[in-house]
Amino acid sequence: MKLNIRQIEVFRAVMITGSIRGASEMLFVSQPAVSRLLSHTEQRIGFPLFNRIRGRLQATLEAKKLFHEVEVVYEGVQRVNDMARELFEHQEGILNIVASPSLGQMLIPVAIASYRHTHPHVKLTFHYLNHNPLTERLLKRQADLAVTILPIKHPSLEQEEIARAQLVCICPYNHPLSRRAVLEIKDLLAYPFISYEKSSPFGRMVQGMFEESELPLRPVVEVGSPQNACALVQAGAGIALVDQFSARSWSASRFVTRPIAESPTLRAHLVRLRDEPVSQLSQSFIDTLKDVIRKEGHSGIEIPGAEAVLPQS
Repeated sequence: MKLNIRQIEVFRAVMITGSIRGASEMLFVSQPAVSRLLSHTEQRIGFPLFNRIRGRLQATLEAKKLFHEVEVVYEGVQRVNDMARELFEHQEGILNIVASPSLGQMLIPVAIASYRHTHPHVKLTFHYLNHNPLTERLLKRQADLAVTILPIKHPSLEQEEIARAQLVCICPYNHPLSRRAVLEIKDLLAYPFISYEKSSPFGRMVQGMFEESELPLRPVVEVGSPQNACALVQAGAGIALVDQFSARSWSASRFVTRPIAESPTLRAHLVRLRDEPVSQLSQSFIDTLKDVIRKEGHSGIEIPGAEAVLPQS
């Protein structure tokens, strides 16, 4: 009952074109050859793929189900061909990078721009994703490196801490909170508060801060990421708690940043597959990223193994 590649190819061509003639033109073979191979395929699998109605082919339910699986295979083959072509066109290599939104908004683009100066012939792909899609890309080997502000716990992945930051409060200019040097959670209660989906890592973190202060959390808006929160604060929708990486990526915007007393520490990590050696391309990008973190002088953001970066005057 096994089908060979040619039989699958003919079946797919008939499904796509809807006729023996269309399949023969698509495959550059004669119509009788397509018809014979299709009949042989049906005999081999033991059920009809098409009903012949008034000289036209109508796919059976079984054929439609089979076609779905065939298309999955062809998509995989296309990805292999695309990868082979890209490897040929980019002989120096391809580096695929993913990052969480907080780091992907500014830090990674700056690092990529710097990396391009020294590696102009390396192709890079870059996406910023939320926690679960980011992890999935690494595990499926669709990404070489991930940079995330939230820890990823998986036995197939290893991570290296590259920076630390705090949660801070952002509020519009001329807001009453902007006149205070350091804030406490109780100071936030009087103003419209933007928070995160309760089941998300940031949502749980903010909820925990309010619970430790024995205060209720009553957000007026819930968002999916700190970047969403920054946009809403800029638009005047309220105040929010965001990580310093996100706040820095909106440095030219119309809001101010204030520290929160006893704020939790957030750690930025490089994440990669545990069982694969670090390629030269990956290591050179890692070195560039660490250099960018040092040179950019991220205000209040600490680099492990070095003195904390002091705020710029």
